[in-house]
Amino acid sequence: MGKIVVMIPARMGSKRIPKKNIRLLNGKPLVCYVIDAAKASGCFDEIWLNSESDLLREIADESSIKFYKRSSKLSEDNVGSDLFVEDFIKNVECDIIVQILPTSPFITPLQISGFVQKSTGFDTTVSTTPIQIECLFKGDAINFDKKLPTPPSQDLEPIQAYACSLMAWKTKSYLSNMKKYGSAYHGGDGSVASYEIKGYGSIDIDNEEDFLLAECVAKALSSPNQDPKYYDDNLVYDANRLRVLLEDGVDMNNMDNFNKEIAHVPEIINNNPDDHCWSHTLINSESTCATLIAQMPGEGNRLHYHTDWDEWWYIIKGTWEWYVEGKSIKVSQGDVVFIERNKKHKITAVGPGQSIRLAVSREDVDHVYTV
Repeated sequence: MGKIVVMIPARMGSKRIPKKNIRLLNGKPLVCYVIDAAKASGCFDEIWLNSESDLLREIADESSIKFYKRSSKLSEDNVGSDLFVEDFIKNVECDIIVQILPTSPFITPLQISGFVQKSTGFDTTVSTTPIQIECLFKGDAINFDKKLPTPPSQDLEPIQAYACSLMAWKTKSYLSNMKKYGSAYHGGDGSVASYEIKGYGSIDIDNEEDFLLAECVAKALSSPNQDPKYYDDNLVYDANRLRVLLEDGVDMNNMDNFNKEIAHVPEIINNNPDDHCWSHTLINSESTCATLIAQMPGEGNRLHYHTDWDEWWYIIKGTWEWYVEGKSIKVSQGDVVFIERNKKHKITAVGPGQSIRLAVSREDVDHVYTV
């Protein structure tokens, strides 16, 4: 089998996403995702980070992997993979080189090990992802007949598109193709195999929109597994905060002036009517959403619960009846009300005038109603 090394190319000069390889994805530098996956796979004799940047050298040192400093000329926009892979091979002894792109942060150790195992039998191994939908090339149908009824998508022949996350070459074949053709990335004269990458591992970050989507995926993957939620005849899940407030009868909602460095609550209250319901969002961040809610006697929210969030309220003004799992308690100014997740609850203003509470939760929390 010989010596197998992995090379992670990570230049600093990206134009579409500036400094993308060191940009934080869910609090972790992008390049560190594939470094950690490569280490966890246990497939490699050596792991190398290939860059022109000394800052990337620091990341390599912190990750206890090797660093190869390519020339600034090989890091220019017009230099393709063929050349910097050739440069690396000529300077780092190996029999098989595997390339992992940092722009595929969700590649798994298991996918890497499966890919490496297959690559030992071929001169070039390409990672692909299946596209199982009707596809065109220059206007012509590739995997369907335009004159026949469209088949169910599951019956279509998948198109195998380059995933680019993983590539592998036997170094002797690679250098031979470079000498003969001036290119070797796609295999040249040698044997070529493909390895299918499915799921999150096929995500490739090329532009800002991709990065934002990847941020959502990274946060979801780092969260505890949750049971799927459905709309059915008995339960409604609603995470639309404005709709929840409106259906609770709060028709004056200021939701656009949050996260001020200082917000003076008495001033906000004085600037709103004292004979009508209203809400004012004070904080809305990734971790917390805090909203002032004012309601008149008899008004409040509907009976509901949250499956994955503990909620609390601070009573600023008036008297409220707190109802939790069949138990009623009256609370008033200065009280803090805490609701554990999965407990059915509601709160109703019962004082002689307007009552105000500070509701602390999170923007994306589902309100689950039984109907």
